[in-house]
This record gives sequence, structure tokens and C-alpha cells, in this order.
Amino acid sequence: MSESSSGGVFRAFRNRNYALFFVGQSISQIGTWMQRTAVIWVIYSLTHSASMIGVAVFAQQFPSFLLSLFGGVVADRHPRARILLVTQAASMVQAILLAVLILANHYVIWEILTLSAFLGIINAFDVPARQPMVHEMVSDKSDLANAISLNSAMVNLARLIGPALSGIVLLRWGAGFCFSLNAVSFIAVIVSLLLMKFPAFKPPAVKKKVLSELTEGFTYLRETPAISLVVLLVVCLSVFIWPYDTLEPVFAKVVFKGDARTYGYLTGCVGLGALMGSFLLASARKGIDLRKILLLTIVVMGAGLILFSRMEHFAAALPFALILGLGSITPMSTAITIVQMEAAPNMRGRVMSWMALAFFGMLPLGSLLIGTLSQKIGAPVTMLGQGVLAVVIAAIFFPLIITTKWKKGTVLS
Repeated sequence: MSESSSGGVFRAFRNRNYALFFVGQSISQIGTWMQRTAVIWVIYSLTHSASMIGVAVFAQQFPSFLLSLFGGVVADRHPRARILLVTQAASMVQAILLAVLILANHYVIWEILTLSAFLGIINAFDVPARQPMVHEMVSDKSDLANAISLNSAMVNLARLIGPALSGIVLLRWGAGFCFSLNAVSFIAVIVSLLLMKFPAFKPPAVKKKVLSELTEGFTYLRETPAISLVVLLVVCLSVFIWPYDTLEPVFAKVVFKGDARTYGYLTGCVGLGALMGSFLLASARKGIDLRKILLLTIVVMGAGLILFSRMEHFAAALPFALILGLGSITPMSTAITIVQMEAAPNMRGRVMSWMALAFFGMLPLGSLLIGTLSQKIGAPVTMLGQGVLAVVIAAIFFPLIITTKWKKGTVLS
């Protein structure tokens, strides 16, 4: 075995910039998940409405839908590390404002929603810059798929630790302390970015108008079915399946008759399953077909939703929450891996902006849909329907994805 293919699950850490980024982002992501859990719990505790949770998700992510394509153009025009320094600092300010609002004990729903929308605007520029930047951090391109998978594992580790910590902190010190910890966590990622060393940035030789670059990105997507099919699949999952997390606080408080700690443990258990899936993907053997992994994990997610929706007791539901987590995040990380490896280098920022649009743009609409539907027919029946639909979506896309012509990037090398 050659040196480039050795090194095991953590081989991407041989790249100094990536190792720095991983450490900084790990700390920051834990804070982010603490804040996300606390925001949803505060809103549900105030309103006792699943549809209001959908509104909160919509407020945070709809601005990304509106602006992510412009974020992709910015990511292709300017140094991505510099963009991230700005977006991470702005995210810290958002967390500080949220903490001050809650600690002052003088807040209403619209203020929380406004700050959530502010974070959505930040993410519209953060995501298209952050995802392709992995290419710049990894000098040995044989480590690229491993680096992207470890990125997903890092997010899922935070998804495991953050909500569990948030549940404990919410009960003991309140939501304001969660938001304060998140604000402090951004120091880690900002320091890691400042310590990185990149070659001098070379701007595009010919700068086009923003509208021309947006049109160019759409044309490239339309003419590259290997990418557009994956983006369309992400759209379907974002609208109908991934908003299942809108129902988690309802299960925690109503179905399982629990409290903030119950919700934190439930979300953490889903995160544990997602972490397991990420490490399985990161350690995938050479030659594995990522297309089949993508479709298989959607079926696993559907099975997890169906089984979890039938549970009436918290302890009995936890194993199925694990299965749900295993299948829920792996499709997204696999899709990102495929798209980044398929995309031309000069189009990567714009392609990732379309992925961000498919996720951040469609997920808030899906959250509104799922939240409203659960108010009418109940959370268990809604989640059962999502599980069945996930299996149907995988069956529909299977012949389309398998028969499309792909580059070498769909098979791990």
C-alpha cells in the first residue's frame, strides 16, 4: 500500500491546515449545537407549538435560500479563509446578542426570530466558502474524501455532545448560558484560521458580472447531470425528510413526557448514530461506490423514522434514534463528497452554493410543512409518513443515479 493510501481513518490530519481547522471547528460546532438546541427548546416552551418551531427554522435558513448563490460567487472571487474569518466573527456577535437578550430576561419570540434570520444571512456566505476550502487545506488529494468524511464526523460529534450538554445547562443555568458558551466557542475557530498558511490567492483572470457568474453556475449544473441529480435528491430530502428534527421536542415533551434534558439526550442519541455513520464513511474501503452508499443510507433513515415513530417510551425509542441518526446525516456528507469530487475547480464555490440552496433553502419550507402537518395529525403519524416517503424517494432515484455517467470521484480511491 502506498503512503497516500495509508494512515487509516484519520489520515487527513497529516495536512497541517486541515488539522488546525478540524480542532477549531470541533469546539465551535459543539457551541453551535448547544445554541440550536436551546433556541428550539425556548421557542417550544414559550409557544407549545410544533409549527412555531418550523417558523424558527424558516427564519434562520430562508435568508440562506435567498443569498447562498451570491455567497457562492463571493467564495469563487475572494480568499475563502478571509471570508470565514468575517462570517465566524459575525456568528460570534449573533450569539452574544442572543445571550444578552435572554440573560436580560426581557425577550419575545420575534426578537429570537430576528436574530435567527441574521444567522441565516451569515450562513449564506459561510457555507459556500467553508465546504470547498477543504480542497485548499488538503495537499495530498488522495486524502480528500477522508477529509470530507471527517468533517461530517466532526459535525456529528458536536451533534452528540452539544445537545446533551445543552439539556443539562438549560435545566441548571438557563438558555442564556448556552448562548454565552457558543459565543466563546467561536474564538477557537477564529484562532485556527489565523494560524493556517495558504499560498497567495489568485483572483479570477476575468471578473464577470455577478449575474453572469450565477447564470454560468446554473448552466454548468444543468449540463452536468451527475451533480444536478444529487442536488435534486438533496432538495427532496430537505423538504420532506430531514425536517424530522422539528418533531423531536414534541416527542420529548408530549410523547415521552420529559423535559429539556430528555430533549438533549434524544438529540444527542441521534447525533451518536450520525457520528457512527460518519466514521464508517471515513473508514470506507478503497473502491466503494459512494452512489450506493448515498441511496442505502436514505433507506436506513426511512427505517429509523418508521420504527422511532411507533415508540411510546423514551428508553425503547433510543435504539431507533441511533438508527435514525446513522441514516440521517450520512446521505448529506456523501452527497457533498460526490459533488465536490465531480465539480470543476473553478466552479466549486458556485456548485456548493447550489447545494447550500438545496439544503438551507428547502429545509425551512420543509420545516414549515412538517410542523404544520404534525399540528393537525400528530407527530407520530407525521414521522411515520416521512419514513415511508424516504424509502420511496430512494427507490425513485436509484435507477436515475446508477445509470448516469460519473467521473472517478464516485468511487473512493
